Amino acid sequence: MSLSPKKVGIITKHTIREHGDYLKKLVNELKKYAREILFDVHAGQIIGAKTHYEKSQILSRCHLVIVLGGDGTLLKTARSMVKKHPLIAGVNFGHLGFLTAFTPQILLSSLPKIFAGKFCPDERFLLRVTIYRNNKKKYTTLALNDAVINQGGFARLINLRVEVNKRRLANFRADGLIISSPTGSTGHSLSAGGPIIHPKIDGIVLTPLCPVKLGVRPIIIPNNRQIIIRLETEWRAEKKPIVLTIDGQETVNLKRGDVIRVRKSSRNFNMIRMGGHNYYRMLRQKLNWGE
Repeated sequence: MSLSPKKVGIITKHTIREHGDYLKKLVNELKKYAREILFDVHAGQIIGAKTHYEKSQILSRCHLVIVLGGDGTLLKTARSMVKKHPLIAGVNFGHLGFLTAFTPQILLSSLPKIFAGKFCPDERFLLRVTIYRNNKKKYTTLALNDAVINQGGFARLINLRVEVNKRRLANFRADGLIISSPTGSTGHSLSAGGPIIHPKIDGIVLTPLCPVKLGVRPIIIPNNRQIIIRLETEWRAEKKPIVLTIDGQETVNLKRGDVIRVRKSSRNFNMIRMGGHNYYRMLRQKLNWGE
């Protein structure tokens, strides 16, 4: 299926000015295929575009969105995802580049195939994370990788009551808890002893952080279940609150009695990869896994 008459969006990290020459070259190439190009504020300033767009506007209006940055930029983009589910091409200007599929030059050489529809879609599900306080919704967001509950940089035990579809799973007494998608299983959860989950597996992993009881281990549950976590611990220091961190980027303070609900979102994150992509090779190359 051809993408040639479609709208294309460009979302960038804030330091994209360092790669201004590449951005201009990319835009010139895109004009051969795209009817309209929408820029975020960082890209628009470099290109001299009259109109700049928010992430959510670009994601809702475009069929293809090119994200220039690194995994962090891709994670920020995922939290703004809309129901339309545009195709996402991630270009790595960062370091690890585990999620971003393209280097800058490979994207340029791949544009003819992308607009000819000769690519492999890589669909990832998102987590919907919602905090309730006194039975009222306080906060909700999306997460591509994970949601982490802990006491910030303060290593003290907290008590968490966890239910799955309103059935009690356990009372965790630990430094915290990570709720991760398969996409995020190679991140914080893996460092905490959690399993690597293939992105095509429909599961969510709960990884306790340094639990008191040695028998407590990570558990993978089906992603059509709702996870309910109740915080049963007060802050022990005013400047060291218990927090919920989303994708390692966004933090919200929690209070005793708060209920955090995590489920699979109805919104997906559809990335583009070219033919020949090999997940297992990527594990070996990026994580030195099994070497």
